[in-house]
Amino acid sequence: MDTSLKNMLWQQFGASIDMLENAIMGCPDELWDTDAKFWHIAYHTLFFLDYYLSDDPSNFAPPAPFTLSELDPSGRLPERTYSKEEILTYLNFGRQKCRKLIAGLTTENAALQFNSEYKDYPVLEILLYNMRHVQHHAAQLNLLLRQAMNDAPRWVSRTREAL
Repeated sequence: MDTSLKNMLWQQFGASIDMLENAIMGCPDELWDTDAKFWHIAYHTLFFLDYYLSDDPSNFAPPAPFTLSELDPSGRLPERTYSKEEILTYLNFGRQKCRKLIAGLTTENAALQFNSEYKDYPVLEILLYNMRHVQHHAAQLNLLLRQAMNDAPRWVSRTREAL
């Protein structure tokens, strides 16, 4: 796959992850675990970032201490509130997994299928879907910040991290 295309994809996907990180870092402690469930929206986003980057979704397991609760069709929340530090560690895990996947893209593996109970997309399309999902929830968290404290992080045009 063309190097410039992989760089552009990473620049934009990385920017979405950066925007999510900025929202998480900007969340005051008093908003973290309220009825708005800021922490859970952040966790949900990172769980699916990780899941959609997986080679074999049927054998997916998030890193400890996280669980498969997000795949529960009843909408069950995790057994406990995850701390901001745990969430940021998971964000960095997802960022590195995403960067590695994009850096290793070839024409052949980009056309392979991400096939799960929920989605059946080529790898390149699941990457775009995943980026949109991250950006959607980053915007949702920014709205919560704006509503709670009339402030939210700024737009990130491109990630600063090289592929």
